[in-house]
Amino acid sequence: MFISSGPAGQSAQERQRQHMARGLPKQKPILGVKQVVVVASGKGGVGKSTTAVNLALGIAANDSSKSVGLLDADIYGPSIPKLMNLRGNPELTDKNLMRPLVNYGVLCMSMGFLVEETAPIVWRGLMVMSAIERLLRQVEWGQLDYLVIDMPPGTGDVQLSITQNIPISGAVIVSTPQDIALLDARRGAEMFRKVNVPVLGLVQNMSVFHCPNCNHKTHIFGEDGATELANSLGVEVLGDIPLHINIREMSDKGQPVVVSKPDSPEAKAYLKVAAQVVKRLPAPSA
Repeated sequence: MFISSGPAGQSAQERQRQHMARGLPKQKPILGVKQVVVVASGKGGVGKSTTAVNLALGIAANDSSKSVGLLDADIYGPSIPKLMNLRGNPELTDKNLMRPLVNYGVLCMSMGFLVEETAPIVWRGLMVMSAIERLLRQVEWGQLDYLVIDMPPGTGDVQLSITQNIPISGAVIVSTPQDIALLDARRGAEMFRKVNVPVLGLVQNMSVFHCPNCNHKTHIFGEDGATELANSLGVEVLGDIPLHINIREMSDKGQPVVVSKPDSPEAKAYLKVAAQVVKRLPAPSA
């Protein structure tokens, strides 16, 4: 069947995109924030939140002149309070905006600051969307060069709500080299492309295990799976993060390796990822 491109020469795909865009909320920047980077994964358990934390700290460590914020958008399983060793309720400004909590020089906001640490968040969709709107619009960030958003795993309502409401400079996809994780990582990358968010690249987490006794390398979750996926998507691997006990121990203590062990190979791996992310970001709009 012949499909006309229309009087203006538009392709059917372009007309479909414009039709789908009708009725969507108009993107509005977060006040004071120059660039937004989202860290996502297709599934949980691949180290996304740990990567997001060390990415934010890595950006700040690589350039101390830049101000960095960290937003925990994982409503059901907020991890930033634990990883950043922060607790307590945010103070309110005169305009009834929440002040971020701060540690290691990074401003942080999370649903975990607003509920009890062990309280389950049993909310339906509308309540979750309301919470996301509050986290996006009712926080006094001041002036930020970069805001890193730790997205919930998957490709659901929260991801769509965030990408449709604020301009995003780029997305970082985190995956292990395992086939099942890579399958979901592909879905995450394709989702961002559908909503016109640039995919900056992939982070291959838990890429290799070094035996602490003999230093033998073991690829527990497979080898170079993220590289193959990146090639098929036409993006690059931003870096490999090893499976190392320092990362786990320091994360559990609320002392991420980028700040607690900055000269370690694992911290340097995160710093490399941070540098690659900043390098691939477009110039901030005036």
